[in-house]
Amino acid sequence: MHVADAGRDLWDRAAARARDQRGDVPGWVMITLMSALLVAALLAIAGPRLQDLFNQAIDRVSGLG
Repeated sequence: MHVADAGRDLWDRAAARARDQRGDVPGWVMITLMSALLVAALLAIAGPRLQDLFNQAIDRVSGLG
């Protein structure tokens, strides 16, 4: 077996393994959408309080509060 043949064989096996482990695309899309919805819901609920906390911290650092 030549070095080129061994390299090609290794490449073919790696490519086959990558094809087998591609994953479930619709599953990843669902996970991504659910994560985005969870973040949006948390921001809608806690957004005003987080903004108040941020403004208070900035005021304290800048000496206004």
